[in-house]
Amino acid sequence: MSQFNTLNIKSVDKITKDAVAISFEIPENLKDKYTFEAGQYITLKTKIDGEEVRRDYSICSSKNSGDLTVAVKAVEGGTFSVYANKQLKAGDPIDVAEPNGRFVLETNQERTRTVAAFAAGSGITPILSIAKTLLEDEPFSNFILVYGNKSLQDAMFFDQIVELQAFYGNRFHAHFIYSQTREEDALFGRIEKSTVNLIVKNKYKDVTIDSFYLCGPEQMINTVKDVLIENSIKEKHIFFELFSVPVEAESVSESELPSGQTNIKVLVDDEEFEFDMSQEQSILEATLKQDIDAPYSCQGGICSSCIARITEGEAKMRQNNILTDGEVAEGLILTCQAHPTSAKVVVDYDDV
Repeated sequence: MSQFNTLNIKSVDKITKDAVAISFEIPENLKDKYTFEAGQYITLKTKIDGEEVRRDYSICSSKNSGDLTVAVKAVEGGTFSVYANKQLKAGDPIDVAEPNGRFVLETNQERTRTVAAFAAGSGITPILSIAKTLLEDEPFSNFILVYGNKSLQDAMFFDQIVELQAFYGNRFHAHFIYSQTREEDALFGRIEKSTVNLIVKNKYKDVTIDSFYLCGPEQMINTVKDVLIENSIKEKHIFFELFSVPVEAESVSESELPSGQTNIKVLVDDEEFEFDMSQEQSILEATLKQDIDAPYSCQGGICSSCIARITEGEAKMRQNNILTDGEVAEGLILTCQAHPTSAKVVVDYDDV
């Protein structure tokens, strides 16, 4: 289970009008704790106006760089994102969880392959780490990037992407697409069915693409995934990470949730806690109300921070965009989405 440590901020750099890149100083005794796989994220924790706030941000630096960097785009009405853009500065301490996440790229320097990615907006952050790491670790492999934004001014890390093109030449291909402005050497519109077909059936029709990484809003991910499957890409070669709470997760009616009582035992950090809870609550919600320090972050089913294993009893998840069918069959759950459906449940956060 990921633990928090207090790290000092090394730098805060403006990368667009409403986004910053934040890098952290890692003490020598914690370096092993903050090694990461390309595509993983960290959870930041702080207090804003007296309230604890946790947010997940994907690491955008290469795993080989020695840097731990994330990018935070200010969201209108956002709590932490606005705070990060306006208040955080070099030297500030902040609690940072150890790297986590399952949206990862594993590399092998002996491999020769082509990997493609579709990213929209701040979805570029894990994709950038994945691209850099692949190009560094696999000298015979290639990377194709399709990156959508409203305008060139909104494109996070545009300069870095152009530098990668110049440095790696024919090994790295970037295709920009803008929905509100027309730019030279860029597509106009959004990432949609025609965009995916342009890549797989036209520009790279003679290239065998080993795997696809998708990151951004749910609608974009679903569109790209569906079109790839239509083009005979096997689902096991398509990896994705949502950057917003799925609509379905917000539309579950109260009448669909169980309404009885459950006696629950929670195992976390080698401690056991037992209490009664309403089945109308999620397991995570009930656990936190007992002041148990269970791991969590988004509470919306789009990160993997709160994964645990049910070793006794049953529970039903409102939404699942992370766990595979096999993992669910093995008893893994997202506790922020899981409601107990049996009279007794045992949940183990340590056995994941």
